[in-house]
Amino acid sequence: MIKPYLMFNRECEDAFKLYQEAFDGELLAMQKYGDMPPNPEFPVDESDKDLVLHAQLKLTENGYIMGSDGSRDCIEGQKVCISVELNSEEPAIKAWNILKEGGNVQMDLQPTFFSKLHGSVKDKFGITWMFTVM
Repeated sequence: MIKPYLMFNRECEDAFKLYQEAFDGELLAMQKYGDMPPNPEFPVDESDKDLVLHAQLKLTENGYIMGSDGSRDCIEGQKVCISVELNSEEPAIKAWNILKEGGNVQMDLQPTFFSKLHGSVKDKFGITWMFTVM
């Protein structure tokens, strides 16, 4: 399944509340950075713990958006990522290896506390892809 992933700079929760109201949407998930298990490799400032790590909103019968507050300033044109959710590691690794050639890995494809694999890569055309293997 492919879902648009919207990146925000400290405004994801407010945006998703607006989108929920506009579409009579169903908020399926809203995790905060403070909900993450402590990790010395990814420290979270106290002031960032209420920011959105991941949100998912069902807008229509088959329409979803996801989003989060990024740790960097979001430049116009870089606020949307293509999120690819797969059930198997093999097709994710294949696509990942093709898309990273000539591109820029933003987060290595690796196991996380919320998925078998997760990572982000900007391809050589400037499109950011986020992979999650459930």
